[in-house]
Amino acid sequence: MSETQKHTTRNGFIAIIGTYIIWGLLPLYFVLMAPAGPIEIVVARVVFSLIFCALLLPILRVTADFRRALRDRRIMLVLTAASFLICANWLIYVMATTSGHTIDVSLGYFINPLVSVVLGVIFLHERLRPAQWVSVAISCIAVLMMSLIYGQVPWTGLGVAFTFGIYGLLKARVAHDVSPIISLSLETFILAPFGVAALLMLNAQGQMTLFSEGPGHFWLLASTGVVTVVPLMLFAAATKALPLSVIGMVQYLGPTIQFVLALTVLHEQMSADKVLGLSLIWVALIIFTVDALRASRAYRASALSDPETGMIPLVQAEDVQSK
Repeated sequence: MSETQKHTTRNGFIAIIGTYIIWGLLPLYFVLMAPAGPIEIVVARVVFSLIFCALLLPILRVTADFRRALRDRRIMLVLTAASFLICANWLIYVMATTSGHTIDVSLGYFINPLVSVVLGVIFLHERLRPAQWVSVAISCIAVLMMSLIYGQVPWTGLGVAFTFGIYGLLKARVAHDVSPIISLSLETFILAPFGVAALLMLNAQGQMTLFSEGPGHFWLLASTGVVTVVPLMLFAAATKALPLSVIGMVQYLGPTIQFVLALTVLHEQMSADKVLGLSLIWVALIIFTVDALRASRAYRASALSDPETGMIPLVQAEDVQSK
């Protein structure tokens, strides 16, 4: 490996670890925004993300690409659906983390990779390897057991997992047409009118805290724009420098940090159903990850033994990384 490749890989590791540390610490970040409610936090995230993106577009010299995408009906239809899904995801996330249910959120992000696999089977007609089927089956058993023991379906975890999974599926449809920063700019642009209307409604009801709790509170809410956009840019940079197998391994860092925060800082309690359910899901993830690593090694071996055919999976991996 050349010095340039080593430097690129090292920067990729820093970027991907930074991404998931930021995403993992978000529950604590949202708790600090009290007395702002979940709706105001989500609205602030939408509005200030749009403002931050509007500043970045000319700096990155992609304003023309943004306008081009804005005129593309197919892109706008897909991103409109995606924008409402990510808004729902953010709302579930913030409501849960600010009401003492961060463990449920971490559950959702732990099972998200498995949900994405299932969605790939349903909508993209992908075939699963036997180990992947075992992982999905164990996860389904875990959710069923939690539902029976607790007396209700773990809607928070499932809501987080499925909204984000379907969101990712939609974003994959336009991944080759728009960059991550343009995609997020368009999504927040679509949501902005609803966000402004929500702020006006909160203000009319006397529930808006943006301007009433001092400059520190205002800038904390305003910083949601930076905290939303920066990890996305770090993630995009990391996927260009690291193989999918590494990205797949590191993605569990985020929900792990959330889980540890919930127990040690937010002092949430682990009920019997959550202990059992999370244990089964961790077993499923271990099987899933080991299988993914073996598949990745098989692809690399194929590339080395037959360079012509071996290029195919490498190109496919790069395409997936861009999503």
